[in-house]
Amino acid sequence: MEQLAPIIIFLFVLFALLGSGVWVGLALMGVAWVGMEMFTVRPAGDAMITVVWRSTSSWTLTALPLFIWMGEILFRTRLSEDMFRGLSPWMARLPGGLVHTNIVGCTVFAAVSGSSAATLTTVGKMSIPELRKRNYPEPMVIGTLAGAATLGLMIPPSLTLIVYGVTINESITKLFFAGILPGLVLALMFMAYVAFYSFISKKWNPTPDPAMTFMEKVRNSRFLIPVLLLIVVVIGSMYLGFATATEAAAFGVIGAMLLAAAQGSLTWSTFTESLMGAVRTSAMIALILAGAAFLSLSMGFTGLPRGLADMIASWELSRFELLMALLVFYIILGCFLDGISSVVLTMAVVEPMIREAGIDLIWFGIFIVVVVEMAQITPPIGFNLFVLQGMTEHQMGFIARAAIPMFLIMVVMVFVLIAFPDIATWLPENLRQRPS
Repeated sequence: MEQLAPIIIFLFVLFALLGSGVWVGLALMGVAWVGMEMFTVRPAGDAMITVVWRSTSSWTLTALPLFIWMGEILFRTRLSEDMFRGLSPWMARLPGGLVHTNIVGCTVFAAVSGSSAATLTTVGKMSIPELRKRNYPEPMVIGTLAGAATLGLMIPPSLTLIVYGVTINESITKLFFAGILPGLVLALMFMAYVAFYSFISKKWNPTPDPAMTFMEKVRNSRFLIPVLLLIVVVIGSMYLGFATATEAAAFGVIGAMLLAAAQGSLTWSTFTESLMGAVRTSAMIALILAGAAFLSLSMGFTGLPRGLADMIASWELSRFELLMALLVFYIILGCFLDGISSVVLTMAVVEPMIREAGIDLIWFGIFIVVVVEMAQITPPIGFNLFVLQGMTEHQMGFIARAAIPMFLIMVVMVFVLIAFPDIATWLPENLRQRPS
């Protein structure tokens, strides 16, 4: 096969660079440079300058640093404490009790963060001590937090969906709304598992909280008002067609600052810390996107994506078989790369395949995000596992085992998406989108 030599060279250089500790973005540029020099006659430097500028000057990409900044500001507020106080009275009487605050809290914060790590840290720093104090099983506390925090990748505003949309030139707003219903369905599946486990487990013997009257619960719910208002501003402005994704992100930053100021959390120190945190994260993602764009150009000159697509087409896989092959592929890839890197590194090859198979690109974006969510809780590189290890001081093996049920629920979610694609496509198809 004539495409075998480029594949071997690309993979060898990529893993050599990644294994040596080079940043992912620079590693992608290095692989692309080697490909341009070995397989084309076009000057690699000129091509790199052109494609890097084009990929990083996209207007759509401006939503990314704004949503990251919003999450950084909220991370430094009392939002997690307020969410727990507002949610816990309503969760306490459900089967599974206050463990549901992990899932619902992550779902709520995911709607104003976009980051899995920010969601995990913000909710976890409050819920873990409270649930431990009430004697809930440790594996369930850790496992639900690890799994539910990945909802930050799906429920808008999702950084992964922004990167996916920029990579394939698809509407960010439509992708955001495609993630809402699947995100809620996945959260309900997590909650159903917690309820079932609480019935069958012999270790489930938490200390119950004192009973509260309905009006006491309602009064405690006032702590949820600020974050719910922020969600309405960000998501509602896009859904009603008042704002594009970038404009909604700007509203979100302003709203997060007002919320922080109202709580007394907005100081010059927290402002600069949040700003620099957003700059660092945004620069890292922009470098990865620039490297991936250069790699896509390099691979395009070699004919590798088209060749691989033609090869897979020659296998005459059905739509379902292709999705299963991609499911296994991304699970394996996710063991070694973070989600954003996995998306931008593979889209140049995968996009022609899914277009050829007639798979909806909006739906496929949600499919990709669910699979990438699994990568957050699969060793050895599962980022959520590392964050939890730092927060709980448990061994990595204990945390990974606790997260296995959540991983399996996400696998089930993939099949739910395949069986009922309207879960992801109904909202975007009925979206009132403001013209860009």
